[in-house]
Amino acid sequence: MDPHLLRTFVAVARSASFSTAARELGYTQSAVSQQIAALEADLGVPLLRRRPVTPTDAGQRLLEHATPILLRLDAARADIRRVSGAPPAHLRAGASPLADTGGLTEALVAVRRAMPRVSAGLSVLGRDAVVTGVARGELDVGLVDGVTAPSDPLRLVEVGTLSTAVVSTGPLVVALPASHPLASRTALRLGDLADAGWIDAPDAAIPLGQLRAVARGDGFRAGFRYDGAERSVLLALVAAGAGLALLPGSVVRDRPDLAAVPLAAPALTHRTELVHGSLTEPAAALTALLSTAGRRTGPGTTTA
Repeated sequence: MDPHLLRTFVAVARSASFSTAARELGYTQSAVSQQIAALEADLGVPLLRRRPVTPTDAGQRLLEHATPILLRLDAARADIRRVSGAPPAHLRAGASPLADTGGLTEALVAVRRAMPRVSAGLSVLGRDAVVTGVARGELDVGLVDGVTAPSDPLRLVEVGTLSTAVVSTGPLVVALPASHPLASRTALRLGDLADAGWIDAPDAAIPLGQLRAVARGDGFRAGFRYDGAERSVLLALVAAGAGLALLPGSVVRDRPDLAAVPLAAPALTHRTELVHGSLTEPAAALTALLSTAGRRTGPGTTTA
């Protein structure tokens, strides 16, 4: 199966448009149509319905396979480039919105001063986007956060060979309005909140899908959706009564309109991990600084 044809198929299926995919890939619409036809001839089944453009059952199954296949190919290409010995001109770091980035900005500036010919940059992205960005070589290092049992690693999107290291761990709290009936509790059990109203904020709070997974239940339905990544906006929504949110304890501080009730059960922790592939010289310097910085952290937080 030709990966170029596979990449074209993914672009058409995702955009639901031959013309949009053609613009995205830099092809003519006719070339895209020919590539899809060639892939369908190779597999012996139709993959796309034309009006409207939607995957067939076979196309949907191929799409599920295609995404990790193409990501692994991109990761392999990026890894080869990283070990090729070419002198890097950029140091690009990424972080998910709730990742513990204490020390990262200082480390980036320190590397930039030590290597003035290397430009540095930082992007705040969704959790999966950080990991896939590192795998594809779009980012040199990433800080990604998530919820896990104290002894378990984070469950990251599968992208091949990447190295990870724990940067910090800390407690989780349920954020709710100060006037909420549960605000005076000393602790809350996650299972008791399955039927509460939650804010679905996949990038600004712990995703509701993770809550359902750890609680092994079908509750945790959203009463409000927030697609941004600004913590201040999320906290304002919680304070206004839009719903509850599960957050790292360090996020909910100095807000008299909010209560932060510790999570008693199950035993979960918020963890930030450093993710990287083969390291260039600037990226290696950055990771060394992050591992030896001895960062100051909030109560109940530990650093590697």
